[in-house]
Amino acid sequence: MMEIIMAKTYSVKRVAEIFGLSVSALHFYDKKGLLPFVSKNEMGYRIFTDSDLNFIHTICCLKDTGMKIDNIRSYIEFCMEGPTTINKRRQLLEEHRRKIEEQQRVLAERKQEVDEKLSIYRSKDAAEIINHEINYVSAEKSSVNLKNPFAKLQNGRQ
Repeated sequence: MMEIIMAKTYSVKRVAEIFGLSVSALHFYDKKGLLPFVSKNEMGYRIFTDSDLNFIHTICCLKDTGMKIDNIRSYIEFCMEGPTTINKRRQLLEEHRRKIEEQQRVLAERKQEVDEKLSIYRSKDAAEIINHEINYVSAEKSSVNLKNPFAKLQNGRQ
């Protein structure tokens, strides 16, 4: 016997609000085949349930972490095919996770660069350090007969 559930439903507009998306973004996702789980009511309007919101949450997560629409569509298609696609889902998500980890590694490097610059700018010797860098760049450019990008600045200091 099937359990009777009184599901809560949501309009496209409400789902867009919940996820910080535009209505047109949800329509785009639908056109791209990302929303095969969403049903329409007797008037032909898409009506979302809580389980649909779980899928949309996953779609947003995958998109926000850089997964391409085609791969998201594949993932959703695998989900719609049931448990026979567990290995395909796992492989797709493991590959995506590797890409996320690479993005995190690159971001950590960039953050380190930002932290190093902030350390200089917070230092009591910031002006001296920057002047030293300017003098180095000027000497380097001069040594290979290139235009000094700091010429105006240095002429103004003399």
